[in-house]
Amino acid sequence: MNWEAVIGIEVHAQLRTARKLFCGDRVGFGEAPNVDVCPVCLGLPGGLPTLNPEAVRLAVRTAVAFECTVNPVSIWARKNYFYPDLPKGYQITQFEKPLAVNGRVVYDGSVGESVVRIRRIHMEEDAGKSVHDRVPGATAVDLNRAGTPLVEIVTEPDLHHPGDVRAFLTALRHILEFADVSDCNMEEGSLRADANVSIRPRGATHLGTKTEIKNVNSFSGIEKALEIEIARQIEVLESGKTVHQETLLWDDHRGTVRPMRSKEDSHDYRYFPDPDLPPLLVSDAEVAEVAAGMPELPRALRARLEAVYGLSGYDAGVLSQTPQGAVYFEAVARRADDAKAAANWVMGPAQALMNARGESFATFALSTEALAEVIGLVTDGTVSEGVGKAVLQIVADEGGAPGQIVEDRGLRQVRDAAVLEGWVDEVITEFSDEARRYRDGEVRLLGFLVGKVMRQSDGTADPHQVNELLRGRLG
Repeated sequence: MNWEAVIGIEVHAQLRTARKLFCGDRVGFGEAPNVDVCPVCLGLPGGLPTLNPEAVRLAVRTAVAFECTVNPVSIWARKNYFYPDLPKGYQITQFEKPLAVNGRVVYDGSVGESVVRIRRIHMEEDAGKSVHDRVPGATAVDLNRAGTPLVEIVTEPDLHHPGDVRAFLTALRHILEFADVSDCNMEEGSLRADANVSIRPRGATHLGTKTEIKNVNSFSGIEKALEIEIARQIEVLESGKTVHQETLLWDDHRGTVRPMRSKEDSHDYRYFPDPDLPPLLVSDAEVAEVAAGMPELPRALRARLEAVYGLSGYDAGVLSQTPQGAVYFEAVARRADDAKAAANWVMGPAQALMNARGESFATFALSTEALAEVIGLVTDGTVSEGVGKAVLQIVADEGGAPGQIVEDRGLRQVRDAAVLEGWVDEVITEFSDEARRYRDGEVRLLGFLVGKVMRQSDGTADPHQVNELLRGRLG
């Protein structure tokens, strides 16, 4: 039978706030256990929640970024369940009346531009963390994360291929990063995604029994876990058995999914409005103010880079991966007055230098002015491309102006025919065997000989003239 997978995603994104959702404790990472806690997030008697307005602003910003309708009234609810890292015995969240509904994410999937509908976005507090490797033979609890502000983004079951899930999540993360509502650091738990998956005969409209995959800390892991779970469900159904609704844990080391517990339905959590918190009111004026302050989002940015700078879709896609990268490129392009050259240098030598130094566009030691100046020196023939790259390294390590470095160190490109001919003759003499083999038909050796001349000249020889001189000398 030809089967179709049906996949919905639930994403938890930690909002970029300094304080927790309902108390003044700091939000941090890597602190000693149980230091960022107070009676409110510990659930002690008498501790009453007080809403963090900055978290609300960022949540509304998230909803606007995903083109959602923000509800003027949303209701805080208690989600009741027992777990050691949930000190109150309930989680404050939103249920029947969430913050926002009916949004969408546009992404590039297996069939081109595709859309995943956002069913709802709601705010909630995070739980603490069970730690299984700190105390031998026991589980410890760290409540520093308890009360951390989150938005949960719930999609419709619009996805059908694990690869599309990865592409969708990548697009969603980019939107969150550009909107500056979350740092989306999966390693630190700032972004977590769970996948609900079922299968059905292709062409059917009903939904099969779903399972939920949790504990995945990378988009590649989600893709792999879904591939494995879809194959498992197909095997179960084709053998005449029944898929059971359950929560599965992904084991990244073994590359397997295993049952965690039977999957709950909403009534199992006994939701009811939180009596300590009034309804959350968001006016149209507040939504409009947030919308007016939204930055350019990834797809709009990519389209503008293509239209304004004449870049290919690929180049524009690479340069719009981060807001900082796009800002850096545009500054270089304006100063260099050559968008294509700026794109090539930003994506090539500058990115390589940045990676080698462990920097980002936000902290890069090479200014846009310096890179634009180097591009100009290469474009007008003052230095070769290889020397230009070396100058970038010098500027990043030592500072200084590229043009002055070229003059002080004698790096200006040599085009004097007599000087070039001398270097070429020296190389042909030193590497006479390679020269003979080139004459005998090993044309690939021309690149070898050009490289030797460039080394002889400390990279200052004009490589195009060297190439022509060698061809002429060697026949």
